[in-house]
Amino acid sequence: MKMKKWLAPVLGLVLIVSPATGAYAAETAPTVNTPASDLRATFDYLLSEHYALAVDTMIKTYDGNKAAPEAAKALDQNAKDMEPAIASIYGEEGGKQFEAIFAPHNAATDDYAQAVKDGDKAAQDAATKEVDKFVNDMAAFLSTATGGKLPEAGAKQALAEHEADVQQVFDQYVAKDYEGAYKTYLAGFEQIFGAGKAISGAIVAQNPDKFDNTKPDTAAADLRSTLTMLGSEHFALATLSMEKGYDGDPDYDYVNWAQDQNTAAFKAAFTSIYGADAGNQFEKLWTTNHINAQADLAAATAAKNTDNEQKDKTRLTNTFANDFGNFLATATDGNLPAKDAIAAVTQHETTVTDTFDKYVSGDYSGSYASYREGYKLMSGIGENLGGAIVTQFPDKFSDTMPTSMPNTGMGDGEQANNNLAIWISLSAIILAGAGFIIFRQQKKQHRQ
Repeated sequence: MKMKKWLAPVLGLVLIVSPATGAYAAETAPTVNTPASDLRATFDYLLSEHYALAVDTMIKTYDGNKAAPEAAKALDQNAKDMEPAIASIYGEEGGKQFEAIFAPHNAATDDYAQAVKDGDKAAQDAATKEVDKFVNDMAAFLSTATGGKLPEAGAKQALAEHEADVQQVFDQYVAKDYEGAYKTYLAGFEQIFGAGKAISGAIVAQNPDKFDNTKPDTAAADLRSTLTMLGSEHFALATLSMEKGYDGDPDYDYVNWAQDQNTAAFKAAFTSIYGADAGNQFEKLWTTNHINAQADLAAATAAKNTDNEQKDKTRLTNTFANDFGNFLATATDGNLPAKDAIAAVTQHETTVTDTFDKYVSGDYSGSYASYREGYKLMSGIGENLGGAIVTQFPDKFSDTMPTSMPNTGMGDGEQANNNLAIWISLSAIILAGAGFIIFRQQKKQHRQ
C-alpha cells in the first residue's frame, strides 16, 4: 500500500458510478471498499467538513478574527467541491441546481454571525429566512433527484436539524455557554454523518446497478464511516484547540474537554475490538505525545519558546507517529503495515502543525489549505484502518455476526468478545453521549 492511497481523492465519483461489472456482488468477503461505501464516504467527508467550517467561520466572524475571511472562502470551496459529486450522478444540470441552492446558505451563515456581532436584528432575520429557504429548497431537490427514495419530509427534518445544530453552537458560544456549545458541536458532528448515510442510501437505492448492487450500510461500511467520523472530529478539534490556546481564548478549556470526549470515544472503539488492555494502551499513546503535545506546542509558541516548539513538534511527527503507527500495525496483526501507518500518522501530524504554524504567521489562506488537506486525509485513514480491521476479522463484518472475537494478542481478549454490530451501532452516538468523563482544566495561554 503506497502513501498516495491515503490521499486518494474521494471525489472520484466518475469511477464510483461506472457501469456495473458484478465484481462486488459476486464477492463473499466483506470489504470497506465498494462503490456504495465509497459514495457514502464522499458525503461523509464533504458534509462533515462543511459542518466544521460553518461553525468555525461563524465563530471567527463574531470574534473579529483576522482569519475569518479565509475560513469563509474554505467553506465556499467545500460547496464547490460538492457540485462535481452531484453532477457525476445527476448530470451537469443537477450539479448546477445543487450549487444554486447550497451556495447562498453559506453566505447566510456568515451574514447571521456578522449581524449578531453588529446587533442588527433585521439582518439576523433576513439571514434566518435564507437558511429556512435553503432547508425547504434542498429537501425538495434531494427528494426529486432521488425519485422519492429520500422522502422530502425526512430530508427537510435532517437539514433542519443540521442548521439548528450550527446555529445553536454559535448562539451558545455568543452567550458564553461554552460547555453547551461544545456539547452541541459533538452532537452535530454525529448528526451530519447520519445525513451522509441517508443521502447515499437513497442514491444507491435509486441506482443499484450503477453501484454494482452494493450497499452503503453494511457492517464494514459502518465501521469505515465511524472511524472517519472520529478521526475527522479529532482533526477539527485539534486545530481549533491549538489556535484558541495560542490566542488565549476563554473557551480553550472547553475545546480541550471536547477533545477528551473524542479520546474516550476512540478508546471505547479500540476496547470493543481488541479488549481493555488495548484500549488503555491506545489512551496512553494518544494522550501523552499527541493531545498533550499539541497543547504544549500552542503554549510554547505563545511564549515564543522556540526550543520547546521544536521539541513538541518532534513529539508529534516523530515520537507519536512511530509509536502509534506500530501500535496500529500490532493491533491489526500487520493488516495495516507499520511503515504505512507511521507514514499516514506523520502526514496527519504534519498537516495539524502546518495549519497551526500558518495561522500563527498570519498566512490564513495557507492555513486553510493545510486544514482542508488534513481534513481529507482523515477519510483515507478511516478507510485504510477500517479495511485492515475488516480483513483481520471478516466474520465480524459479514452482516451475520458470530458472538465471539478471537484473541489478537493485544491482551484481555475475552473482553473483546462483544458483538461488533452492537459497537458499530452505538459508536455513532458515543460523541454525543460519552458520559462527559474528563474535563482537563488547562491554563489558558496568551501571546506575549
